[in-house]
Amino acid sequence: MTRAGRLYQRILAIDVGGTHVKVLATGHKPRVEIPSGPAMTPAKMVAAVRAATPGWKYDAVSIGYPGPVSHGRVISEPYHLGTGWVGFDFKKAFGRPAKIVNDAAMQALGSYEGGRMLFLGLGTGLGSALIVDNVLEPMELAHLPYKNGRTYEDYLGLAGLKRLGKKKWRHHVNKVVGQLQSALQADSVVLGGGNARLVRKLPPGVRLGDNSNAFKGGFRLWSRRFNGPARERFVH
Repeated sequence: MTRAGRLYQRILAIDVGGTHVKVLATGHKPRVEIPSGPAMTPAKMVAAVRAATPGWKYDAVSIGYPGPVSHGRVISEPYHLGTGWVGFDFKKAFGRPAKIVNDAAMQALGSYEGGRMLFLGLGTGLGSALIVDNVLEPMELAHLPYKNGRTYEDYLGLAGLKRLGKKKWRHHVNKVVGQLQSALQADSVVLGGGNARLVRKLPPGVRLGDNSNAFKGGFRLWSRRFNGPARERFVH
């Protein structure tokens, strides 16, 4: 381990999305954006990242993936990308130690300031993660039933925003935040994702995150602070 507190000093952080793959490494600015889409397989993603970052030096890789991840492995194919993600060996592809987590979990980790924090990602869908005393618990709250036979994601995701309009959508965001904050006994709630900026009045204990926190989370994945035995159940 380094004196800086990381398992590795130089980290390449990759935030995979349905329209872009965003990349940043320790000591590099600005970030690199690569178009993605339904033809983007993991092999193509790796090749594109390497081509877009010539000369970048890094010791390990962190990847935020737009789908469920368990025990450090992708467990289902993404909706808006190509296939082949399940079982793909990122460590072999990059030639470096690699960790992969759900993209909401990676942004949550970068948003964390202590205590018991719930993260909700308001984007195309609804991402979620809980961090308790530095232990990251990726969650899948999106598909739980909420109202009128619909799920939380049906109301808080992009489809809900389009169906309800901004005013009603904001009402349901505040209502769901209150419900989940109470149920999970969260000290704080962070709203991230592209649509978080549309939320006007934040309830007590709720703050807006920043999409750039995904990179901070990618760097933190290799921090000793977040690498206790409990975290390693999820990330290897």
